[in-house]
Amino acid sequence: MPAHRPVRVIVGLGNPGAEYLRTRHNVGFWFVDALAAEYRAAFKAARRFHGDTARARIEGETVLLVKPDTYVNRSGLAVRAVLDYFKHSPEEVMVVHDDLDLPPGTVRFKRGGGHGGHNGLRDVIRHCGPDFGRLRFGIGHPGGGGQVIDYVLGTPRPEEEDAILDALGEAMRELPKFLAGDAEAAMRVLHNR
Repeated sequence: MPAHRPVRVIVGLGNPGAEYLRTRHNVGFWFVDALAAEYRAAFKAARRFHGDTARARIEGETVLLVKPDTYVNRSGLAVRAVLDYFKHSPEEVMVVHDDLDLPPGTVRFKRGGGHGGHNGLRDVIRHCGPDFGRLRFGIGHPGGGGQVIDYVLGTPRPEEEDAILDALGEAMRELPKFLAGDAEAAMRVLHNR
């Protein structure tokens, strides 16, 4: 018996536009783009959902992939629109995002909680409440007096990008467990890598 509701919607947080494509803040887009490529799903503009969506068939389940075009800080609009239209609960949503507090190559999952200073999560919580799942990919922190905004909107160094891409691949391999509602089994693997 699944411990939680199965994931039916995966929302990658990021900023639209070529200038943001490879930035740290777009790790959520990296993940849903990788899923779309792996499962041959094509993103299409969906104005009613404030972004681009794709339907992927993964392990026999249809999963909606979402890339909001509202910029990270207003991502809650897209998530709320998807929930309302498809009558999903927040518990069936996984929001994928960057995390400054984790080193590159680290991936963590949690359900519920606060925003941890992430403006995209803050907006999703404002529109949908806190009960959605969060797949967090470490991007490291600028440290010292480094400007966080410049850091998250910058491109990772090659070794950081390699570590992040490895973490994305590991999370993709564990995704079927999330789709089956067994987040704990996926977390045991991801949190011990």
